[in-house]
This record gives sequence, C-alpha cells and structure tokens, in this order.
Amino acid sequence: MGAARAPAVSGRFYPGTPAELERAVRDLLASGGAAPPLAARAAVAPHAGYVYSGLTAAHVFARVEVPPVVVILAPNHTGVCRARGGVSLWEAGAFRTPLGDVPVDEGFARALLEASPLVGPDHAAHDGEHAVEVELPFLQVRRADVRIVPLVLAWDAWEGCSQLAEALARLVARWPEPVLLLASSDLNHYEPATTSERKDRRALDAVSALDGAELLARCRRERISMCGRAPAATAIAAARLLGAARGEVVHYSHSGLVTGDDDAVVGYGGVLIP
Repeated sequence: MGAARAPAVSGRFYPGTPAELERAVRDLLASGGAAPPLAARAAVAPHAGYVYSGLTAAHVFARVEVPPVVVILAPNHTGVCRARGGVSLWEAGAFRTPLGDVPVDEGFARALLEASPLVGPDHAAHDGEHAVEVELPFLQVRRADVRIVPLVLAWDAWEGCSQLAEALARLVARWPEPVLLLASSDLNHYEPATTSERKDRRALDAVSALDGAELLARCRRERISMCGRAPAATAIAAARLLGAARGEVVHYSHSGLVTGDDDAVVGYGGVLIP
C-alpha cells in the first residue's frame, strides 16, 4: 500500500472541514444544472479556488457520469519534476481530502508506467500541486468509490502530448472498466476581461474541435496563458483516438464576474467530450 498524499490547499482553495466542504460542493453541483449525467470520454475543468471557478467546475461534474476510474492530467505549477519524461505519476496509495481518501488505481498506474516512457513515479511534483487536488471533492461527492490516476505534466510540447495521448487511448480502449480522462486547467491569466474573453474563446474553440496541436499552437502564437494547455491537448487527442468527434463547452466564466474587477481576470472553461 502506498502513501497517502496530504492536502496542500485545504482551507484555502476550498473549505477545510468535511461538513463545510460537502455542503459547498453539493450547493455548487445543484447550480450546475438538472440535465441527466452523460458518459464522457474526456472533460476539462478549472482548478482555482471554489469561490472563483467552482461554478464552472460544477457544471462539468454535475453533467458527467463519473466512472470507476478517472485519469487526472494536471499542469505543473511548482516547477518541481523528478520524472525523467516529464510526466509525474503518484503510482500507489491515495490522495486525502477532508472528505476522506481517494485511492489511486494501482493497476492502471502500473500499466501506464509500462505503456509510456514519459511517465515516472514522482511524489515531489505532487506535494504542493493544487491542480489535481481541487477536482477531488467533486469526484468524491459524485462517486464515493472513485479511483484516480494523478498525472502532473511538466512540458507543453505537442510531441509529448501526442505520445501520451496514444498510450492513454490504447490503455483506456482495453481497460475492463470505463475511464474518464479529466484535464485540469484554467484559461487565460491576468489580462482585461475583454482580452481574456477573446483569447479564451479561441482556446475553447480548439478544445471543442479536439485539435490538440492547434490548441498548443494557438496558445503560443496568440499568447494565451492557459496553464493546463498540455493536459487539455493530451486529453482531447486521446478522446479523438477513442472515437470522440467534438467537445461541448458547458460553462464559461472568469474571476471578474466574482470580484467585480475586470482589469486582470483569470478565465475558466468547462468542457465535456462524449
């Protein structure tokens, strides 16, 4: 049995007590719409503090049928990476939140290590990283027995995204249980709302078209500071290989809608890929 990864942002990005956290997540999910949940190959959800991006995340988690296994692809915000191929895996044990432990699917993790030389066990990259952690309470409330495969990506080159997508798609296709590929990403950072809305629309158009190469090229060319562009590019490329045709933007918002300050906002998009 592996180690339990302790929460890094409990009480800051989301409420730190079980009762408050469960109430907050359930209230957000109730605001996410009444449409019946649908099975999806992949999804994109934001990872800021719940007061900012929780509503957008809730629209994703309220509408997706959470399967037994969720592979979470997150960007590396800390700069710490000891995995030789740049994809840091927490390969065993669990991730802890105030709602309890979320076990790692050790079988899928082992298979992924064998399938991709880019992936390596690396707890250091996960220790202070929030982009996996903030998604977990939503998953726990939606499916108490969910298991995760947490990945932190330290690069944003299309070659790596494409290779990882191929490995994931092959694994998911033969896995005996349904698997969701969940990319954790915010959108453009710290520009005026009108600028960010335009840039976010450009990024989300590429995501909806399931064009990972174009997403990365567009972010670079148009200076769209989408932090999880590599996780999103990987997830949508894998979904396309698994037969998906298009993604649907289920919610969009930015921090200015909460703070009232439109001078320097962060964008949040929720996407489902059936």
